[in-house]
Amino acid sequence: MDFQYTDTQLQIADMVRDFANKHIRPDMMKWDEEQIFPVELFKQMGELGLMGVLVPTEYGGSGLGYFEYVTVISEIAKVCGSIGLSTAAHNSLCTGHILTFGNEEQKKKYLPKLASGEWIGAWGLTEANTGSDAGNMRCTAVKDGNEWVINGTKNWITHGKSGNVAVVLARTGEPRTKSNVTAFIVERGTPGFSAGKKENKLGMRASETTELIFDNCRIPDSQRMGEVGDGFRQAMKVLDGGRISIAALALGMAQGAYEASLKYSKEREQFDQPIANFQAIAFKLADMYAKISAAEALIYQAADLKNRGEKMSKESAMAKYYASEISVQIATDAVQIFGGYGYTKDFPVEKYYRDSKLCTIGEGTSEIQKLVISRDILNA
Repeated sequence: MDFQYTDTQLQIADMVRDFANKHIRPDMMKWDEEQIFPVELFKQMGELGLMGVLVPTEYGGSGLGYFEYVTVISEIAKVCGSIGLSTAAHNSLCTGHILTFGNEEQKKKYLPKLASGEWIGAWGLTEANTGSDAGNMRCTAVKDGNEWVINGTKNWITHGKSGNVAVVLARTGEPRTKSNVTAFIVERGTPGFSAGKKENKLGMRASETTELIFDNCRIPDSQRMGEVGDGFRQAMKVLDGGRISIAALALGMAQGAYEASLKYSKEREQFDQPIANFQAIAFKLADMYAKISAAEALIYQAADLKNRGEKMSKESAMAKYYASEISVQIATDAVQIFGGYGYTKDFPVEKYYRDSKLCTIGEGTSEIQKLVISRDILNA
């Protein structure tokens, strides 16, 4: 695999970096503190092709691959993890699910709106009682003639309130039985479909997280994706790509924390010299750089396999697991390098510290990633 960035990646990185500095950095703390989800920002991003990075041009997308996608997410996350998270969730989950498993009619109907940023997408798998235990979900869909009636609640849903359309996984069979979940596309405004509680989070506060509530929500069978009972398999495939998203998100925040620490350590003086001259600080920076380089290699290994259409469940799990864990470690060390200033909101590292933790939890906890990896190597 060639580890050199392509000209396209470099151009995308420059474009995204410029956009983030002009349109995200000035307001990111206001959005964070007031938990504002800046919908208009995502429409601007749609105009730049950042809301349909992986969507083919025939459906209005950018038609790019996973190397370019990692570049987009990581560059945004260097500035703001919240905006990076929402960009990733929109691209890889809702949009990615329809792109991968939708029929031609569904793709033509929804992908152009999602890729342009005209519509924001949500994806509903998790419930209050079923985080990793998705086979025991309580949100059900019951067939009634040519319609499905959905009842139940989904939790921790990115864009659950502001999203215009959601891909929802609902149980269509008995609990804990094989092939008991089916995927549906549900538009905002459908009777019986509403948003519930908005979560007040530690970090990622500008990325909206709410409940989805279904109360006798009726949708036609044409809104079903794939075969009845195929939803869980679809979700696992979607999450394989989603893990690359979260890994890229974690990588970006780690890079942002490292770059801020490197700059500060050269400017901050103690005992008449920059603190970078002290081995305690220099070694932290060396550890940060090595961890980022290792995470990047794992991410691009998974992205390369994804681009080639090869099996990559283990590789994406390794990338997500390692990148998310080192992102937390690097953000923690960054706060330490900044000292008391790192504990204030005047400097960026406290936000990396709060935001990075989500990456070890969302789209499969670190423990679940280790489960995926261990099952693969034990069954090899």
